[in-house]
Amino acid sequence: MVFKKSRILAQVLSYRERNPQQFWVGTGVAAISLFGMMTAFAVAPGSAELTVAQRTVVEQLELPKAPAAAPAAAVFVHTERVQRGDTIASLMARLGIQDNEAISFLRTSREAAPINRQMRPGKAISAQTGANGEFLSLSFPLNGADKELVVEKQAKGFRVSEKPLKLDTHIVMKSGEIRSSLFGATDAAGLPDAAATQMADIFGGDIDFHKDLRKGDRFSVVYEMVYSRGEPTRAGRILAAEFINAGHTYKALYYQDKDGKGSYYTPDGKPLKKAFLRSPLEFSRVTSGFTTARFHPILQTWRAHKGVDYGAPMGTGVKATADGTVALAGKQNGYGNVVVLRHQGTYSTAYGHLRGFAPGIRNGARVHQGDTIGFVGMTGYATGPHLHYEFRVNDVQVNPLAVALPTAFPLPKEQVAAFKNRTGDVLSQLDRIRGMNLAQVN
Repeated sequence: MVFKKSRILAQVLSYRERNPQQFWVGTGVAAISLFGMMTAFAVAPGSAELTVAQRTVVEQLELPKAPAAAPAAAVFVHTERVQRGDTIASLMARLGIQDNEAISFLRTSREAAPINRQMRPGKAISAQTGANGEFLSLSFPLNGADKELVVEKQAKGFRVSEKPLKLDTHIVMKSGEIRSSLFGATDAAGLPDAAATQMADIFGGDIDFHKDLRKGDRFSVVYEMVYSRGEPTRAGRILAAEFINAGHTYKALYYQDKDGKGSYYTPDGKPLKKAFLRSPLEFSRVTSGFTTARFHPILQTWRAHKGVDYGAPMGTGVKATADGTVALAGKQNGYGNVVVLRHQGTYSTAYGHLRGFAPGIRNGARVHQGDTIGFVGMTGYATGPHLHYEFRVNDVQVNPLAVALPTAFPLPKEQVAAFKNRTGDVLSQLDRIRGMNLAQVN
């Protein structure tokens, strides 16, 4: 570029030396042209008439707002779970409550007594406090009810009331594998004990959970879990369950008919509920079976044992194995405290050595399958706490572990279509979780 500029400059100088007159004439013409362009620009039409229009504008300026009201006193919400060994004082300390008057009220007031009695480990407690730990209110879920006990500080003293819990229901799915025991597997899978007990009840007519469980048996469950303030409060109803025992698969689907009556059925509409449960206890062990010759530990003689003995802790609830009417609730010879139930047709059952009877169990009372009718004891001829259970046909004892139990009636044909429509989704959920993330107990 520098080289080209040098050549052009040299050519211009050479031209000026050879033709001086022409060079200067050309230069002058160029200058005049440039001046003319500038003049034309300066006098462009309208340029001299351009003016700026001016007008006065008056605007209403917004006055500054008054200072905002001071914020209300800060309220802090705390939630803690009851720990083993907790006292009112230790729980209140973790909740951030520094209010001796409130703590004293919660410890000694008769109105707040349920808090002391029902401080079960794991229960979630919520409290509201001021900025300095002063007590404002406390919410305590009550056992066995969808209610909470609310303690609120008033201008003078405290106010205690029961209020319904705000509950949300979520669908939960769990699966597991038996390695040592049913409860061991359900604990490992995170299935609540209440749901595990439901599952045992549902399949109790087909599986004897005292003696039929095998290592490697598997289960899958779809159930409701009830929450309050985002915290689980209790397990709800099982909607679908599958149990694989010794290679045989059992399935149960919950269905509520048009009359509002709910029960469990197989996928093809057959009732899972048998007319009789195999066992009147949820979990125990058989300590003495049905036999025609057994050495009696108290009478010290050989005699028939026409029932099954189940060993269980004192006070364990005893369930009616079928719907029926109380034919006897009282004392009878070696049975001690005994309940005899009369069932449909020729069947009856007897429950002996009870510590006591459940409320409402008296002669003539109606009971339903699964109802608690009494509690394990050792009254009568007994050397330790256990239940003596008899199954009778025409008042003759037969082996309850071997007899063919009567079955319930299937769904009416006109309800089968509605049943399959309502249970289709939950059955699909059950199939999806089969074999997924099995929890194993070593």
